Amino acid sequence: MTNSDQPQPDKRNSEQVKIQHVTARVPEQVSAGAFSTGVIVMTGSSEFILDFIQNIGGPPQVSARIVMPHGALPQFAEALRKNLGIYKDRFGAPPELPKPQQSQKSQSAQEVYDELKLPDHLLSGAYANGVMIGHSASEFKLDFLTNLFPHSAVSSRVYLSAPQIPRLLDSLVSTYSQFQERVKQQQQKQQDQQQQLPQPPQDRKSPRLNPSN
Repeated sequence: MTNSDQPQPDKRNSEQVKIQHVTARVPEQVSAGAFSTGVIVMTGSSEFILDFIQNIGGPPQVSARIVMPHGALPQFAEALRKNLGIYKDRFGAPPELPKPQQSQKSQSAQEVYDELKLPDHLLSGAYANGVMIGHSASEFKLDFLTNLFPHSAVSSRVYLSAPQIPRLLDSLVSTYSQFQERVKQQQQKQQDQQQQLPQPPQDRKSPRLNPSN
């Protein structure tokens, strides 16, 4: 995970982001980015799914979907935490968002997504195993990366207002903590099952009789 300043555009069809000797190509189709007003973080069997939601003046919809391996999420959270600290040193704490109204009945994931518009081209999402983060006084820019041979590239670019960042960080930390607890429970269950397995029978050798003279 890497922090970044604003990228320097070049004259080709794709720009490049350079930071601390790391270069990531920014394809033209993702350079404009997507604006988000919130995020839903879900846990899969081998990955986390981050659905960035846009809810401005119309039906809420998914504006970007990121698929991130389990090991990359805590690095993302730590990079975001450091960037938020830098932001606070420069501009002060971002304004707090109003707390969402608590519905009497909690919605299932299916019910939530029944109310969301998820475009077909975002169903598979964009893979990312790294992120570069930049910010101004009013917003944060998240460049999600594929650090793969031979070149790192930005697979998706997302903008969020600064007040959204503490809430995003809380979601990442909470989701990963729940994931770790689930892994511990599964490991403990496997250990308990192994201990309950019947022990293989031991070979019993018949006593040897000394031949009589």
